[in-house]
Amino acid sequence: MSGHADSAFKAALESNHRWATETAKTDTEFFQSAAKGQAPRILWLGCSDSRVPETTVLGLKPGEVFTHRNIANIIAPTDLSLLAVVEFSVAHLKVSHIVVCGHTSCGGVAGCLANAKLGGPLDIWLQPLRALREKHADELDQLQGAERTTFLGKKNVQQSIDVVRRIPTVIDAERDRGLEVHGVIYHLDSGVLEEVECSEDEKTASLRGATFERK
Repeated sequence: MSGHADSAFKAALESNHRWATETAKTDTEFFQSAAKGQAPRILWLGCSDSRVPETTVLGLKPGEVFTHRNIANIIAPTDLSLLAVVEFSVAHLKVSHIVVCGHTSCGGVAGCLANAKLGGPLDIWLQPLRALREKHADELDQLQGAERTTFLGKKNVQQSIDVVRRIPTVIDAERDRGLEVHGVIYHLDSGVLEEVECSEDEKTASLRGATFERK
């Protein structure tokens, strides 16, 4: 291990010890409570980007957000890791909200816009984003610079939410206990979360849910 990498890890470990000590002083029940179990109200489906840590940007504490993150917050209906996270958080933890979060200046989005070959599994993983770029090519041609990245990022969030809403466990929870699904874009230059329009008409929701009505 290089000296630089080693020092980065040691600094992080020391920071953890300081945080644990300070937290134990300011919130004496925090760790005892956390050790007993979790009851998050939010499931966060976001990008792995190091600049978008969910609890930090939401101003919340460990234990308040259940999380799944991957490159460019791609939501694929065959992703077993994602499906396991959704199943556990929705069916067992009974979260009240699912939040799909994209962000500005996303490297995955930028790579797709440039039609760049990123190598390895990345090009396969980002195929849904590349398809969105092709679908919205005319709209993208009317935009410049960062507007293009933000536009495609929002379309990715909307498409991801469409996939989430078709997961049987989510359909059941929306119908039976009012689970809500939301889309947001995190603006790196301001730290603000912007809601993305992801509403649907009642007929669409009804048709989707009818497939899984209990007999």
